Amino acid sequence: MKILYHHRVASKDGQYVHIDELTRALKARGHELIMVGPKFADEKEFGADGGFVDWLKRHMPKAVYELMEFGYSLLAYWKLRRAVLEHRPDCLYERYTLFMPAGVWLKKRFGLPMLLEVNAPLRQERAKHSGGLALQGLARWSERYCWKHADRTLPVTRVLGDMVVEEGGHAEHVRVIPNGVDWDKFRDRPSRDQAKEALGLGGRLVLGFTGFVRDWHGLDRAVDLVARSPERHLLIVGDGPARQTIEARAQELGVTDQITVTGIVGRSEVAGYVGAFDVALQPDVVAYASPLKLFEYLAMGSAVVAPDTANIREVVTHAETGWLFDPDQPAGLLGAVEHLCEEPALREALGQRARESIDERGFTWAQNAEVVEGLFRDLGVRD
Repeated sequence: MKILYHHRVASKDGQYVHIDELTRALKARGHELIMVGPKFADEKEFGADGGFVDWLKRHMPKAVYELMEFGYSLLAYWKLRRAVLEHRPDCLYERYTLFMPAGVWLKKRFGLPMLLEVNAPLRQERAKHSGGLALQGLARWSERYCWKHADRTLPVTRVLGDMVVEEGGHAEHVRVIPNGVDWDKFRDRPSRDQAKEALGLGGRLVLGFTGFVRDWHGLDRAVDLVARSPERHLLIVGDGPARQTIEARAQELGVTDQITVTGIVGRSEVAGYVGAFDVALQPDVVAYASPLKLFEYLAMGSAVVAPDTANIREVVTHAETGWLFDPDQPAGLLGAVEHLCEEPALREALGQRARESIDERGFTWAQNAEVVEGLFRDLGVRD
């Protein structure tokens, strides 16, 4: 197939990873991708923000910035139309963005079968965070318009899929496609002991976390856990605003030598770190999210600790492929981690089943690409 792929991601973060992994998997199946979207993210280091776009968002009046976002749809439509006329694609795949009806406009104008990937309810997110929304009516119209008129909407969790339906999307057009892993990056792993030795953590019981560290993750509480035994080590692969809180807590407890915060590392290096995790931490989660790190933890055979929420239960089965805790209990995370620290046989069993679940449940980008291909074929697209 010749697939027109449209997005508006300018930062090089988890959003970029999703785009990169899925497009690679589609290309591996023999499809041609015509990309329409910001290109400058490709030149950035991993972890970089949206640059000038983020600056505008921070400094302009909200209403003006939101009108500019909607106005960008006209430019996006022009770019998409030009791509259609030049490349004659068979179909359109779009990553949902607030104030962005351009893809639906193109679908209606040229009759292209359209899949709309939905990673978050962006109107609700923006209204609650980032200083709120000024143009609530326009935001809701654009969201409902896109969710209703795409041929298929592809939320990353069932929880998010239900939100799509509540906002006017057609239930029969919703197909959940969670995030996944690329087995090429995780299949040939070193042993856990080898991974620890490579990081200078031989003989330690490693509690690990990957990603952007925020205060609401509560990772400073994990410092208290490693302080209980000199054999424990907290390995945080990433960076973020909570780093100072974590390091201050380690200083207070006198365990700075039992904490490592790597800072941002390249995507190709992540598996080498996760391979050292005895216990992998997903301390908190947005209710509708499909955390990338969770699938990487599973693939590397770590014993996963995560909150017992509906979206996590779509991926992890308690006491089988991970250990879930009650997020409403203040000591829930600490109790779950402490339990696994004391039960090496349980950690091993959970990690083994976690790794097996990747293929059993189809949590790979290759499988996601196969599903996308099948959906386009169901909509009448042929080679």
